[in-house]
Amino acid sequence: MNQPEKTAYWQNLDQQHHIHPFTDSADLNKKGTRIITSASGVFIKDSEGNKYLDGMAGLWCVNIGYGRKELAEAAYKQMLELPYYNNFFQCAHEPVIELSKVLADITPAHMNHVFYANSGSEANDTVVRMVRQYWNLKGKPEKNYIVSRKNAYHGSTIAGATLGGMAGMHAQGGPMLPNVVHIDQPYWYGEGGDYTPEEFGLIAARKLEAKIEELGADKVGAFIGEPVQGAGGVIIPPSTYWPEIQRICQKYDILLIADEVICGFGRTGNWFGSDTFNIKPDLMAMAKGMSSGYLPISAVMVGDRVANVLINEGGEFTHGFTYSGHPASAAVALENIRIIRDEKMIERVRDDIGPYFRKQLATLEDHPLVGAVESVGLIAGMPLVADKKTRKGFDKPGAVGTICRDFCVENGVIMRACGDRMVLSPPLIISHDEVDELVKRARAAFDATAKKIGVM
Repeated sequence: MNQPEKTAYWQNLDQQHHIHPFTDSADLNKKGTRIITSASGVFIKDSEGNKYLDGMAGLWCVNIGYGRKELAEAAYKQMLELPYYNNFFQCAHEPVIELSKVLADITPAHMNHVFYANSGSEANDTVVRMVRQYWNLKGKPEKNYIVSRKNAYHGSTIAGATLGGMAGMHAQGGPMLPNVVHIDQPYWYGEGGDYTPEEFGLIAARKLEAKIEELGADKVGAFIGEPVQGAGGVIIPPSTYWPEIQRICQKYDILLIADEVICGFGRTGNWFGSDTFNIKPDLMAMAKGMSSGYLPISAVMVGDRVANVLINEGGEFTHGFTYSGHPASAAVALENIRIIRDEKMIERVRDDIGPYFRKQLATLEDHPLVGAVESVGLIAGMPLVADKKTRKGFDKPGAVGTICRDFCVENGVIMRACGDRMVLSPPLIISHDEVDELVKRARAAFDATAKKIGVM
């Protein structure tokens, strides 16, 4: 069987048996799946031998790049010694205990306890349980509303999708969890009108205060937000936003939840987005870069305020998963964090490759389609617009972004379209030359898109 025959064989099996996540399966089956076969550094290869610069680090997660033998060896060694045991029944094991200490070391000083899960969605499900149990134990069970934001993404389980503010997901998943409400996102470029970013940041943050006053502070238990909205299109809030959110949460005695699933483990030039934006969360969900995606693992860091109540006053916390703190996943996460630390990847993102990434991406702002380049560390969003002066989008939202995404693939770069915002989140190990190549391929995709829609 030659390579094209192998590809066709795999595509046929995939079509017959595999339902893909976040995919129009009927549309995919018309064209056939792209079969990814290998990866190294910042590049992936498909079954036809095509090589792509992975500008998305898998799914925002392969922070240390592909092909690190140390992580494979850590998993192999652990699987030989203890391939699995649970953390129920008053048991634990060395990798999960050691990882817990390391996570306490690298997260904000008031976060000293951790609860394990397997995905960002499960971490945010856990957050909901913890928020409501905390207020139950405090004698305020009615304080169970959670405020989130429109266009936020917090996972695709019922709880995660409810917390998220994506209308398309809500349309497919109802009825959603009760007592979760949404306020406007801090998206200055698309929604800020004539306000300065600083003015708009305060306006957006004060939507939280208005919602609390509408519902009653005695009813609202928490606010959840991504430091930078990821799947919403890399929405980086104005500088005034998070300080005002923090003030409001403190004023009304609201728990503050930071969803660090995308921003964590170096993405923004610090260990966590909370460090970058000086957020002091009570709960912090994390996943993805925790193991660089090599094995599934997630966690919720629990601040002392909440942990002291759950541990000392709560009795049994009736929540958990078969694979919570899986020993092999924990061992891989430990090795992943060691590599990030020892190779000073975060310092490099902050001081070297992050600023270079921003500088080189900024050269794309002269393109007729690119409204702006917005980035922090190694995460960026670029709105494609019909009119750069007025920041006006296209009449059919998302159509141009989809065209551009497909041209990115044709030009050998993986970039994601979130509506008409093209987003990037490359591995933290990307080099200057690879950034240059990424920008070159992105420009070629933008040119092809512009020609197709009649702009060039």
